[in-house]
Amino acid sequence: MTRKVGSEKPRTISGAGAPAAKAGTAPDHDAHEQTPRSLVVKAPEETLPIGLVPANFEADYVAGVVAPFLLSNEFISETPLLPMIDLALTKEKAVPVQLWGMLYEGWTPNPHDEGVSVFFQGYENRGQSNARKRIYMTATTPDLIETRYRPKIQEFHRRFLSDVNVGKPLMAQYFDNYYDLYWNLHVGATGDQIPAEVRQYSSAFNAVIGFWFPTEEVVRQAYMQTRATRESLREWLDTRVQAIIDDRTPEADSTFVHYWLKNGELGDNFRRTDMIFECFHNFLAFSQWGNMVYQVASRLSTGGDPKIRECFDKTMSQDPDTPDGCAFTPLDRFVMELFRFITPNGGSLSMLHRRHALLGEGFNGTLTPHRQACMDPRLWEDPTAFDPDRYRGAPTTADNDAAACEQVRLTRCPFDKEAMAVKDGRDVTMTNSVFGAVYSEVDGTPHPLVDTAGYAPFGFGYRRCAGEQLTIEFIKQMLHKVWQDKITFADLNLDAPVRTPVGPGTVLADDIGFTKG
Repeated sequence: MTRKVGSEKPRTISGAGAPAAKAGTAPDHDAHEQTPRSLVVKAPEETLPIGLVPANFEADYVAGVVAPFLLSNEFISETPLLPMIDLALTKEKAVPVQLWGMLYEGWTPNPHDEGVSVFFQGYENRGQSNARKRIYMTATTPDLIETRYRPKIQEFHRRFLSDVNVGKPLMAQYFDNYYDLYWNLHVGATGDQIPAEVRQYSSAFNAVIGFWFPTEEVVRQAYMQTRATRESLREWLDTRVQAIIDDRTPEADSTFVHYWLKNGELGDNFRRTDMIFECFHNFLAFSQWGNMVYQVASRLSTGGDPKIRECFDKTMSQDPDTPDGCAFTPLDRFVMELFRFITPNGGSLSMLHRRHALLGEGFNGTLTPHRQACMDPRLWEDPTAFDPDRYRGAPTTADNDAAACEQVRLTRCPFDKEAMAVKDGRDVTMTNSVFGAVYSEVDGTPHPLVDTAGYAPFGFGYRRCAGEQLTIEFIKQMLHKVWQDKITFADLNLDAPVRTPVGPGTVLADDIGFTKG
């Protein structure tokens, strides 16, 4: 094989099926006829990357997924001491480079024509004072969780933890029901209303982000499945959005899309194409639910953590949902501590600003770590202890104001706290902590989040997870069902448990089951 270094023609990487150059083949003309900028380097056959990419991998998959992945780099950032990420670490297109082909037709991002998610949109592109994020979160406020979404979540757990699933591998039953809940929350579709192609895309997307490495056959197969079904998914979502616009969807006000339409008004900060995009990109954002279910079951199992089980029994036996002089109920605090302890989302990915790239460039990202912040002794007393009461005195998004900034020697608030009233008829405003985290006030009452760098399972500042309170509620309802039905989790002792993808780069052995009574 010959490699030309310094030639004027662009260098390409071809996939399987391209004719291979024979090792040691001479160039077409003598070396002395080469231009000064050309140099022929002969690579011995034994030095070639044989076996790195299987021969059956499609050329466009290799060029659009495998090659960018192999050229990418990801670094670990410092652990923040304030609950925010600096704007120098931009969220713009901050997605692992190998995933673009599942989201866009052309293997690379095309946000203008095909939509964009707030989860990889730079702050400067979200409208005034993080408008896009606040519009998104009008659909996930605590009053809607209480009155619109909780029944759907409870129905999910009723089916997931039903008698017929006793003794069966837990995560198989979880995913048998999860996609119905997911599409019900977004567009009000369940059961036969969800086409086969949409279910295929859903499960294939989850497989790709779980098994992660595009050089694996299981990832290639799942990835190409998403490519084959993505357009059907988009067309179906377009019809579901139109049905909500036309008031043809029963109980449309129990869907995310209803509130995005009302509060975004199909404007530049939340276009229709963006709305459709958010609906399927959220598979990445919601992926921590499955991992968290498994990890909670593991901690509460007979072979799990006795201190957490003891704390669970104490919490549930003392009126867990009644406020007790704190911004968070006893069960809120217990679940929040589970998230801090388990940290199912490892970090927040940012793009690095490149000063120069002398020999070419690939994706370069940096991860602001969640786990390290949650366990940092500079931020918590005894961080390795499981202690839900640590949130009784923790600062919240409602507490952090200009005075809080002065206490940490900042001369001004980093983010604007200007409130945004919703347009859907509710008495709800969306505002920012001075450190950037969005939260709501409902009928004049704030519903805050813990706003300290030591509570990081959902991220920091303006990058905080938009579905945090919904995710907390999801686990709370699981625990209510566990307590109500006297459910016990235990290892099934399977010889060969199924490897189940449950989140980015996370594949678990499906080896936990449950009994009742």
